Amino acid sequence: MADLASVRRLEAVAFRAWPAVSTQYDGSWLIRLTAGHPSKRVNSVNPLDPSDTRDIAVRLEKAGKRFSDYGRPLLVRQTPLAPPALIAFMDEAGWSHVGETAVMMANLSDTALPESADGVEHLPSRDVGRFVDARIRVSGDDPALKPGLTEIVSAIKPETGLFIFEEPGFGPSAVSLTVQDNDLAGVLQLAVAPELRCRGIGTTIFHSSMRWARLRGAKRAWVQAEVGNEGALALYRNAGFREVYRYIYRGPAKP
Repeated sequence: MADLASVRRLEAVAFRAWPAVSTQYDGSWLIRLTAGHPSKRVNSVNPLDPSDTRDIAVRLEKAGKRFSDYGRPLLVRQTPLAPPALIAFMDEAGWSHVGETAVMMANLSDTALPESADGVEHLPSRDVGRFVDARIRVSGDDPALKPGLTEIVSAIKPETGLFIFEEPGFGPSAVSLTVQDNDLAGVLQLAVAPELRCRGIGTTIFHSSMRWARLRGAKRAWVQAEVGNEGALALYRNAGFREVYRYIYRGPAKP
């Protein structure tokens, strides 16, 4: 059983670290929508109170209309905070599972962070446009997503470090985005160019991100990784991260 207090705190900092353009509450359900970017985290219904079970079918129907207006499929993000009655409703209606993600945490004081291999500390950029361009190139995303990704990154309120690694003659080789929110720091958007993977670049940029967060006063760090992404999970486990809880996205059965 997950510690619900820890889940609530991590959910709150994750929402601030990856903000949606539109946020609305229906009771304790947080509805997040972003027309310019398809990320499921900013296009989902997020139930935040296990006891909020009123009018489930009606509220899902209303949410579905909002999502349709944004051109998005209705998705419910099922965390340990989701009401059991809502989960039972989705199960009985045959709602599908769309991915499973592990949320992990580590104490930065207990985490060994070796110095940069070249002896030079990598500092984050403040150039959102440059980071977005690098992220799209490294991950191979559609360049048409640039305005939406720029909007999300620009809207992050807590202190943010935009890390970009480059290789001579190649260009951007890896990126990560680190958000420090009081004593917690989240590392998001970590990606390494496919041609340069398995060379330790991901580990190096991850360690640089956490060193920056620790220097700014963060005591603990959190990450999220899809359960099937063995490379990311191994990287985080080797850095001392342990799973706190999991969540899944669920969508209505297609007619």
